[in-house]
Amino acid sequence: MSAIEEAAAVLGPRARRQVPLGPFTTYRVGGPAALLMEVRSQSDLELTRRAVTVSGVPVLVVGRGSNLLVSDAGFPGLAVAPAGLDALTVDDGALRARAEAGVSLPVLARRTAAAGLTGLEWAVGVPGSVGGAVRMNAGGHGSDVAATLVRFGFVDLAGGEDGEFGAERLGFGYRHSTVEPHHVVVWAEFALEAGDRTTAEGRIADIVRWRREHQPGGQNAGSVFTNPPGDSAGRIVEAAGLKGARRGSAHVSAKHANFIQVDGGGSADDVVALIREVRERVRAEAGVDLEPEVCLVGFHTAHDW
Repeated sequence: MSAIEEAAAVLGPRARRQVPLGPFTTYRVGGPAALLMEVRSQSDLELTRRAVTVSGVPVLVVGRGSNLLVSDAGFPGLAVAPAGLDALTVDDGALRARAEAGVSLPVLARRTAAAGLTGLEWAVGVPGSVGGAVRMNAGGHGSDVAATLVRFGFVDLAGGEDGEFGAERLGFGYRHSTVEPHHVVVWAEFALEAGDRTTAEGRIADIVRWRREHQPGGQNAGSVFTNPPGDSAGRIVEAAGLKGARRGSAHVSAKHANFIQVDGGGSADDVVALIREVRERVRAEAGVDLEPEVCLVGFHTAHDW
């Protein structure tokens, strides 16, 4: 029996087969997962963990998919979507916010600001979820998750050690943590500072305004490349004359050169081909090796780079 069949046997009717992953991402393109399990409770997590440990099936945890590009061939394993983990508690007396994995970052930013707490205003500009933000140490506008996270809980679907830990366990770096593909961040707790609600909400309004003025809408996953030390990936790509460059259904945004957008009904493989083309041009012309920030799933690295 294959790993997929073993996992499906454990999950039963809760798991669906050959589910397109595009709708689970902000790129809205990409092929299907062999199996998809939408997790809505702790018991769902325990069932999923048993399926993975019994079968050894490859795992992909999908949050809001705002930093994810799945190949047109799809993902030949089990995709796990934390669909119901969206509780949020804001304690202005203790200066703490505790959010489950599925809470959207803009909601977290607005709720904490409304309570007169400051430290998470930057999150209004990131269209992801708390779980994904912890995994990649999401950030923007001079701050990131590492600046305020104090504790988190996670489940290791592969059967390793899990539970509740301090933020130091995550080994945070720039857009990096020790969270693995088979880890599900269940909740995160943030230590904030007392502030003024009007000031915090004004900061949020400024960030939203800046984002609308400087970043494109449409089908994209935000910044494609991490910023090299002391420089901006967008500036480097623009200097290479690549604004507006197109490969099939994908193009470099004319508004912000570190965004690659894809047409409706387009191809994930076109996006990754354009990412490769941009990297090669920048490497040749500027001597800079841009590293992708977007998580690429289902692509064969040796072939695609």
